Amino acid sequence: MRVLVTADYRTLSQTAAELIVKAVRGKAGLVLGLPTGRTPVGMYDELVRLHRNQSHDFSRIRTFNLDEYAGLHAGDPNSFDTYMHRHFFDHVNIPPENTHIPHEVANYEAAIRDAGGIDLLIVGIGTNGHIAFNEPGSSFTSRTRTVNLAPETVANATKQFGNNAVPKQAITMGIGTILESRHILLLASGTAKADIVRRALHGPITESVPASALQQHPNVIAILDEEAKSRG
Repeated sequence: MRVLVTADYRTLSQTAAELIVKAVRGKAGLVLGLPTGRTPVGMYDELVRLHRNQSHDFSRIRTFNLDEYAGLHAGDPNSFDTYMHRHFFDHVNIPPENTHIPHEVANYEAAIRDAGGIDLLIVGIGTNGHIAFNEPGSSFTSRTRTVNLAPETVANATKQFGNNAVPKQAITMGIGTILESRHILLLASGTAKADIVRRALHGPITESVPASALQQHPNVIAILDEEAKSRG
């Protein structure tokens, strides 16, 4: 695993965006695995800026999102579908038919296979070590499925949902599916992630820390800001 330590969140976001654009230049029909959450927002902002100001073309890429809350329709303001349109899809030239979000389990794995597999997958890490919504205890061979969310994951989403109840389940790409991606970028920012980043990157490979599975992959770049790297 290659670890890049950046000075701050802005530089982390720019570095991730530059690596994605480089990959798109190398393969116009690139298949991307995409995350949501707070950490990737700056990366999406930078990709939109590069598209607008430097005419970077995303018209041939295909995208597969890592996860979605169970039971939320695409237009729900708290859905990851809405998040992706707000931060990325509505601002670049990816054809809608080239974007995929797991609103249901059926056929998601087949769609990824039909696209030729994921070339580059971007993933964050939760404070409990989850990647996508693969909570602690998830099998490293798991596939796309419906999962129960950990109490801390639900609690962390409370602010986002406001007065609305946070779903207790989600549909997530499995760890086995994630590890089949040809290249992976792991993004982590802030002191709150420092301990779990250390455990995921340098601790034992264990299902109690799902992100530690990434140590088994041959082509991972972890992009951390100074705060996320502060514990080793």
